[in-house]
Amino acid sequence: MHNAEHAIIGAGIIGLTTAFELVDAGVDPQEIVVIDPHPISGATFVAGGMLAPVAEVQYRQEPLYPLMVASGEMFPDLLARLSAKTTAPTGHRRESTLVVGADRADGEHIRELLALQQKHGMDAHALPLRQARKLEPGLSPQLAAAVEIPGDHQINPRMFSACLLEYLQHAGVRFLSTAATRIDGQNVQLADAQVLTADMIYLCNGLGAKNVDGWFEGANPLALRPVLGDMLRLRVPEELAPITRVVRAFVEDRPVYVIPRTDGTIAIGATSREDNRKGPSVDGVHTLLRDAIRVVPGLEDCEFIEAIVGARPGTPDDLPYLGKVRDGLVVSTGYFRHGILLSALGAKVGAQLGMGTSPRMDISACDPLRHAR
Repeated sequence: MHNAEHAIIGAGIIGLTTAFELVDAGVDPQEIVVIDPHPISGATFVAGGMLAPVAEVQYRQEPLYPLMVASGEMFPDLLARLSAKTTAPTGHRRESTLVVGADRADGEHIRELLALQQKHGMDAHALPLRQARKLEPGLSPQLAAAVEIPGDHQINPRMFSACLLEYLQHAGVRFLSTAATRIDGQNVQLADAQVLTADMIYLCNGLGAKNVDGWFEGANPLALRPVLGDMLRLRVPEELAPITRVVRAFVEDRPVYVIPRTDGTIAIGATSREDNRKGPSVDGVHTLLRDAIRVVPGLEDCEFIEAIVGARPGTPDDLPYLGKVRDGLVVSTGYFRHGILLSALGAKVGAQLGMGTSPRMDISACDPLRHAR
């Protein structure tokens, strides 16, 4: 039998950042337990890590916009507070983001997207192609249009999460290398047959939240589904620097992003599929490489490291499940494509709810029970 004031189910970026916010708010680290058999795995391990509240804007997702913008504004403070406690790297890079269109139709697409972003007061502006190539000489000269977004930055999710994990362990937060299977009142049943009793429980384990029962009657109210995304990693030779900032592109209306890391690697992603293939898809790998090289030709000279796939926890309306569903239980999952960006807001709000403080942000659209049948 274990006892704690706060029990966090899930050690991905949401769970770890929630634990950090609790410690930073003055909670005794030894009164926090994080439950996860494989910390920093799943969607967190595969994520791109773009802090991109402007570039991530999509049509008909207006309720998401204020959440993304608010979380983006919260990230510098989160990074500063974490950096004050540890010197471990987070992979944070502050260069602006470029969004480019490969052909005429793609150029029109990003101009329409720019109009939407500016309509909502977001900081983005069209950039002459000559100026875009001055910022990034490695861009193809055959592009049709470019937009610069000064405030969209990035972190390396693996580095950032490892930094959080290291700090929390050093601070005295307890970690249980097992899975949670059931929540009965304030008791968390564990896969190893042990029980953890906590005053406040946080359900933060992404898609795994669908496998934790007992806290609801009838059908599970969380309509989570796995949305797979392929990710490629390249190593950049020392004498080569094909790109120095995040470049997002549309190539024949297909999205692709190229992310240069602080560790000398480059991540390439943007596929989204819902099928039964468990590993990286051949068509996804082929398309990502082809489209990324069309935008940044120098990628051909890099070394291929790996192709991996992650399952993002999607919801029917693409909004997360974030809220207090009853006394003693906070749900924080379903962040879909925005888990890294929204982690600052999700963790802050989750910790505030767990400590009995009303969040300043309106999260009514994220009601965890909105899809209950």
